[in-house]
This record gives sequence, structure tokens and C-alpha cells, in this order.
Amino acid sequence: MKLDKVRWGIIGCGDVTEVKSGPAFKKINHSELVAVMRRSGELAEDYAKRHGVPKWYDNADELINDPEVNAIYIATPPGPHKEYTIKAAKAGKLVYVEKPMARNYAECQEMIAACEEAGVPLYVAYYRRAQERFLKIKELLEDGAIGEVRFVSSTQYQKASEDVWDPQHLPWRVQPELAGGGLFFDLASHTLDLLDFLLGPITSVQGLASNQAGYYSAEDIVTGTYKFESGIHGVGNWCFTAFEDVDLNEIVGSEGKISFSTFGNEPIVLTTAGGTEQWSFERPQHVHQPLVETIVADLTTGGSQCPSTGVSGARTNWVMGEMVRNYY
Repeated sequence: MKLDKVRWGIIGCGDVTEVKSGPAFKKINHSELVAVMRRSGELAEDYAKRHGVPKWYDNADELINDPEVNAIYIATPPGPHKEYTIKAAKAGKLVYVEKPMARNYAECQEMIAACEEAGVPLYVAYYRRAQERFLKIKELLEDGAIGEVRFVSSTQYQKASEDVWDPQHLPWRVQPELAGGGLFFDLASHTLDLLDFLLGPITSVQGLASNQAGYYSAEDIVTGTYKFESGIHGVGNWCFTAFEDVDLNEIVGSEGKISFSTFGNEPIVLTTAGGTEQWSFERPQHVHQPLVETIVADLTTGGSQCPSTGVSGARTNWVMGEMVRNYY
């Protein structure tokens, strides 16, 4: 698929589209945001007026079938991702879908098949793959800065947020029927996708998921071990009801290690026998923009620059599914 201009329509113009993604579509050359949709027409109209978007809808089918829209950004919770992706593909529109790609690996496979059958690209919003901060880590690994990579460890835990204390008004992120699981699916997906980007596909997984605090029915702690196709080992622990917030990844090699956070903006630290080096990066104003730029480049030049596709996004869903298999 090659386009002169990518004309976006957003399904689900909620919080993630206010700053993280929405404005980027208008700031990139050969890209424009022409329509938005939200189930509340009043909120969709408000978003359109505030962001200078010419059209708004309260019905997803109407946006998908708008002849001026040739690209669909699905910014809803994972529950309807499959439905909207298949509808967009059948309408001949390329798809950019929020992460996690779907509620489970089987849904991801259906989405991939629908887009392949329709001949349209499928991209997933794992935007960290295109940010300078994480490209620097990939560069260090490819340059052999830590020798041969042996293993990676991820430790991510946080305090329980107040919005899970009321079981009658739980956020969608802890409702498995909408999210696929609990906060593990929403947050750990970023880290697991990054590891796929940095170290290659994970091909073997063992996991253990539990609910310790009882705030909701979804898992609130997950521990896993995994092996990458390359032979690298990995271990991760995610807990969402701990006493403080910690976010640390360490990639350890034969000659050093790289330490970094997934969500923070602390410096990347390289430690070797020669000492330590650090690199700091300014966080992009619109965190999706570097990745969306690669998508637009793909579509307008006919290249393949985008590093986050349906195939890579599905791998992350598979890993997460294996890690919580005992719980569900």
C-alpha cells in the first residue's frame, strides 16, 4: 500500500490521544487527522473542536467507512481491537492499534489474517521501539558494549492505585474481559515488547500469576522465566500491590551490563570493567510521534521502516498469555 498522504481517523479519542498520540498525526509531513470517534458524540465533538479535527462521529462504522479516511488508529481498550481491526481491513484501511494488540494471542492471529487477506498493513503502538532512548540501548548491544548477552532481568512493582479500591467502579485495565488480564497486560507488555525489540523473539516461557491483595479478580502479581531464540535467558517479576514504585531492567553480558527503566526517564547506565557511562534523553512531547513517523514513511515511500507490526505485537501477547496461563 502506497499513499500520497495518510489521512487518519481515530476510534476512541480518550486520554491517550490528548497528548501522547493525537497531535502527532497533524505534525508529521504527509499526514493529517481528519476524523475522530467516541461513543459519546458530545465528547467526540469536544475533542474535534479542541484539536482542530474537521469531522467527528459517535459510531465507529461511520468513521471506518468515511471515504476521506485511509488509516484507522484504534485507541480503545483491547476488548474491541479485533472487531475494529477486521472491519477496517475489510474497508481497505490500514490499521494502527493500541497496545496490547488484543486480549489474547488467538485474537492477534485473527487480526493479522484479516489484514493480510485485505492487503493492508497492521501496526501496533509499541512506540518505545522508535524512541532515541531505546534505540541507544539497541546500538550498544549491536556494538558489543557488554560482550555476549547472557541474561536479562526485569523488576517492576508499584503501589496499588486508589482507583482499584472500589470494586463497583474498577478501571478497564483490571477487567480481563476488556484488557485481557490485569495491569500486567497493560504495563508489562511495554517491557516484554522492548525485550523482543532489543534481544529478539522469546520462544520458551514459564510463568506464575496470582492475586494477592484481592482488590479485583484479575492477577496482580506475575513472575516469569523465559528463553530467547538466541539462547539468552530472562526473568521478570511484576507486582501491582507493593509498598513502593520500582522499575529496573538489566541486560547482563560477558563484559558488562546495561541498566534502564521502561517507564522512567532516568539515564541509561552502561557498566563495564572500565567504569560506568550514562546517556540521558529528553522525552518526546508526543511519545507516539517517532513511531508514527516510521509508519507514514512506510506508507508514502513504500519502505518498511516501522519496527512495530502485527507480527511483533502478537509475539508479546503470546508471551503474556503463557505467563498467566496457570491463573486463567
